[in-house]
Amino acid sequence: MHSSLFTVTAVDRSCEAALRRKIDTKTKPLGALGRLEDLALQIGLVRGSLTPSLAKPHIVVFAGDHGAAKAGISAYPQDVTWQMVENFLAGGAAINVFARANGIALTVVDAGVAHEFGARPNLVDAKIAPGTANYLEGAAMTAAQCAAALAKGAELVRKLAAEGCEVVGFGEMGIGNTAAASLITHCLTGAPLADCVGRGTGLDDAGLARKRALLAQALTRYRGGHGDAAAVLAQFGGFEIAMMAGAMLAAARARLVVLVDGFICGAAALVAARLAPAFLDYAVFCHASAEPGHKAQMQALNASPLVDLGLRLGEGTGAALAWPLLRAACAFLNEMASFESAGVSENIA
Repeated sequence: MHSSLFTVTAVDRSCEAALRRKIDTKTKPLGALGRLEDLALQIGLVRGSLTPSLAKPHIVVFAGDHGAAKAGISAYPQDVTWQMVENFLAGGAAINVFARANGIALTVVDAGVAHEFGARPNLVDAKIAPGTANYLEGAAMTAAQCAAALAKGAELVRKLAAEGCEVVGFGEMGIGNTAAASLITHCLTGAPLADCVGRGTGLDDAGLARKRALLAQALTRYRGGHGDAAAVLAQFGGFEIAMMAGAMLAAARARLVVLVDGFICGAAALVAARLAPAFLDYAVFCHASAEPGHKAQMQALNASPLVDLGLRLGEGTGAALAWPLLRAACAFLNEMASFESAGVSENIA
């Protein structure tokens, strides 16, 4: 793996004191804008500016199939992956609606769907293979496939950055990918497997018990090091998760603000943070997923999601919904009067 490809430099904090001073002297009581103040500070640091902009927001949705899905780890059949990609391309999915509502560009990427779409407008063909192998029997992907997926994700984001994108969000689609995310989360955080496994697309109690048993079986097969993010990703990940991890690292390397959606994206962010800890400087965790394993991810990353709306859809929907909060944080930093400029006394008790 080309580790140099993913060398991420921590944000330059030389302007931090000036940013804090600017935030603190706005016409409001100290700290009165709460999390928006933290967000404004982070955006200013990532962009290296006291007057940051976040031009050309873009969400990239990666789609991939999972070999283990046929073993019954999901309530939905595998064909739903490609059918949902068609829905994205037709503009009818939740992410399409939210992206349109908030003026966000959207790109859909075939990272490894078990279906041939042919050349299609608005679909990037980055297929590594038609789905991963079944991780109940062996590694989901070879080391070479994993490296190729990481590199392809990075390449896609470098292109966006070159086109002027300054904030990028990620989403995913793949039947079975909450199971893959659960395994990655368990291996990289050490949280008990039962705490990392949820109902995904809507399993009943019997389905949830079966999913837990199958994932425990997959873990007994794997004897590798649980701390090695790249190895864990290759063992249990999907092409969409690997591609997203590479994209996240490239986004941080390009000094973009990274919008991390929910549980599946959180698994990719865990991998990214293990491969390059400075990635976390650039990441905004958009919402608290209703999937139980998300809590373990946030604790491991010492992260606090912006909002909790009870979402568990994926597709990047939480990232699209968080975008107006980033716009508001930028706007108050750039446009709100200071006590001095407004002629307001700072001594407000």
